[in-house]
Amino acid sequence: MENKNIALVVGATGITGSNLAAELISQDFTTYGLSRNPNESVKNLIPVKADLLDIQSLENALEHISPTHVYFTTWMRNDTEEENIRVNSALVRNLLQVLSSKKSVKHVALVTGLKHYLGPFEAYSKEGKLPETPLREEQPRLPLPNFYYAQEDEVYAASERDGFIWSIHRPHTVIGYAVGNAMNMGTTLAVYASICKETGRQFIWPGSYEQWNGISDVTDARILAKHLVWASTSEDAKNKAFNITNGDVFRWKWLWFRLADYFGVEAVGFENEIRPLEKEMQNNYEIWKQMVEKYGLNEENLDRLSSAWHTDLDLGRPLEVMTDMKNSRKSGFTEFQSTEESFLDLFKKLKEEKLIP
Repeated sequence: MENKNIALVVGATGITGSNLAAELISQDFTTYGLSRNPNESVKNLIPVKADLLDIQSLENALEHISPTHVYFTTWMRNDTEEENIRVNSALVRNLLQVLSSKKSVKHVALVTGLKHYLGPFEAYSKEGKLPETPLREEQPRLPLPNFYYAQEDEVYAASERDGFIWSIHRPHTVIGYAVGNAMNMGTTLAVYASICKETGRQFIWPGSYEQWNGISDVTDARILAKHLVWASTSEDAKNKAFNITNGDVFRWKWLWFRLADYFGVEAVGFENEIRPLEKEMQNNYEIWKQMVEKYGLNEENLDRLSSAWHTDLDLGRPLEVMTDMKNSRKSGFTEFQSTEESFLDLFKKLKEEKLIP
């Protein structure tokens, strides 16, 4: 019997996309992974090479593919939020326009994040007006330019035109395995801890007082994958926006020491000021190359593993950030993931893949 569910994962090489592709395949979806530079890391994923900013490239790549379920998990980082809006809305618009004539799409899922409530990267550190936490889906959009809003609006417009249903997914910091990802806190901290271990340095908290002491949560890429598949196949989830996190909460002042224990390094907490990781890591390129040689590691380009700028933005926020999961729970999504295990599972995987010693 022919498989009726045909998934197109946009951004299949990223943390979210690669974990989602694996989940879809395990649930018997015929799964295509669209990216500019496909890789073979997910078994049974059918790679599609295309440039989302080039309509002709998309038309050629998707000529013989008629997906029933589209999962949008990618974005492009630009210098300003206005550029982010222009480019990232085009990514969504172009793809849905090319698929429109096929009339095959039943569901489109879009992954955004908590900047929906916090504002763009620059805003929440400078605006001074902090949102109410826990963050809830019904909170109104901020009066600030935000590419997430522009992407949502493209999905809504295409849904009106083509009649598909949609879901919006807003994870907190995504923890999971992928290489070459622009926003990868788990791997960034693993690399930082490995360098501390090698050099005898202390594992110094890079973030704010509020983040150190406040309540936080994160999103395991595996639970996000389950959430995406659930929402795209559940009657109760259609045409809704959802927060998605692991389902537990923690304080960094507890978790930081647990992570340090795993690597056998000395943890240092918040002491009077933010000490950015980007500054801490910028002189480590040579050390990392030596470690790659010494331990036979597989990635000598530190920038492909570590994204200190993003970890600094996350951990430097001047407020505690946690999310309300009520919408998902009421609609029937009850999966749970321990956050400490999210990190430790990732660290074990990075060791297995010889990406850290």
